[in-house]
Amino acid sequence: MSPGPAVNRGVITVSVMLATIMQALDTTIANVALPHMQGTLSGTQDQMTWVLTSYIVAAAITIPFTGWLATRIDRKTVFLVSVAGFTVASALCGLAQNITEIVLCRLLQGICGAALVPLSQAVLFDINPRELHGRAMATWGVGVTLGPILGPALGGWLTENYSWRWVFYINVPIGILAFLGLMIYLPARKENRARPFDFFGFVTLSAAMGALQIVMDRGQLKDWFSSPEIVAETIVCGLALYLFLVHMLTHEHPFINRALFKDANFVASNVFIFVVGVVLFATLALLPPMLQDLMNYPVVTTGLVTAPRGIGTLFAMIIVGRLVGRVDARLLMATGLAVTTISAWQMTQFSLTMNSRPIIVSGILQGFGVGFVYVPLSTAAFATLAERFRTEGTAFFNLLRNLGSSIGISAVQTLLTRNTQTVHSSLAAHLTPFVAATNPALGAAAASEAGLAALNAEVTRQAAMVAYVDDFKLIMWMTIALIPFLLLLRRGGPAAAGETVAAME
Repeated sequence: MSPGPAVNRGVITVSVMLATIMQALDTTIANVALPHMQGTLSGTQDQMTWVLTSYIVAAAITIPFTGWLATRIDRKTVFLVSVAGFTVASALCGLAQNITEIVLCRLLQGICGAALVPLSQAVLFDINPRELHGRAMATWGVGVTLGPILGPALGGWLTENYSWRWVFYINVPIGILAFLGLMIYLPARKENRARPFDFFGFVTLSAAMGALQIVMDRGQLKDWFSSPEIVAETIVCGLALYLFLVHMLTHEHPFINRALFKDANFVASNVFIFVVGVVLFATLALLPPMLQDLMNYPVVTTGLVTAPRGIGTLFAMIIVGRLVGRVDARLLMATGLAVTTISAWQMTQFSLTMNSRPIIVSGILQGFGVGFVYVPLSTAAFATLAERFRTEGTAFFNLLRNLGSSIGISAVQTLLTRNTQTVHSSLAAHLTPFVAATNPALGAAAASEAGLAALNAEVTRQAAMVAYVDDFKLIMWMTIALIPFLLLLRRGGPAAAGETVAAME
């Protein structure tokens, strides 16, 4: 697809970004509304987790299918159907009257929403000349990263001031605008490579991704491998993944084209985005419960103090979009990782007596660091990849980003729970009758059942804060460990002799 007139490119970009932000918001916006939904729909805690799990699993299964579908059907048609389906599913979620209805509607949302982010990335590549790819990815990165960051704040505000149903209704006007813009201005593009559908590959990959997402999402709730459910799902995941890999390496027309992995820069970028997903997106899962459960922040306040992270991201996107192509991509990403490390170190200094300033400052810095990593990485991944593989490539790239974030979130939440228990035992071991005898206030507190309960609650609170700090330390060291991965990427800059295009031209 050759870039069209500037006015068309602008409208298409706005429409694509509306679709991207709509989908990205839904990864976190519903989380803060779950308690209100549980009361309205009379659901159990276990049932409510499926409101989130159903969306995640459906998206994980459908993302790989996006690449094949867009090569057989006009990409515009796939995009329009996805936007329309996501919008309708959002309205149905808001109208749901029971748990079954909302879980089924969330499944539909995940199926339709899976294509929005990879297709938006592919479209922005196609409608912009190569010298503007850096700026295009900066624009795309704003939607992908700001959506999850602003989701809790917007979801909290809508839930508190209106109803949890508006968490889903908000997508309807956005979806309509995106649909109209794409329908009118997006040129049709049909690759029609006539590659047959690999049913076995699709089924095995879907089974592996679906089982893995369920394990990651429900593992902590079910106490991991002490649960027969988690053991069974892990076996399904491992067996399905093994069958898929063997099939992909031996089948003439595999579900994921082997030609993708002949591009060294694409492979290196996918390794990197997986680890970035593990490290950087785990923080978003830690801060809201820490602020609400330990520091008694209201939902809306939690959203407001975490939202400035988006300001840092936006500022970084503006800067790095102009530097991409002029400065070595590895240097830009190293700068982003360094800033992210500093912010993670600041988070290791968090305490129960702090005000909101350290949260805001560290959030802005981390948002800035994410922006400096995301844009050059997204551009480098596709700079040397043949154009005909771009749609499949963006689908695979986003699949690994989602898997990395799921694994990272599950890992830090599991460590949080176990470290809280360990530190609680250690702190409680020091609360002996001898200590109470030398501390009148402590002795008075331990003299009644109510006092003992309050004392135990405070010990648990302190133990949880230590566990959160330990998680932030882990994120800091993992961010530092990411830096050597930069050596896997080719040097960015002017095109070298014999290369199709430089990594970051």
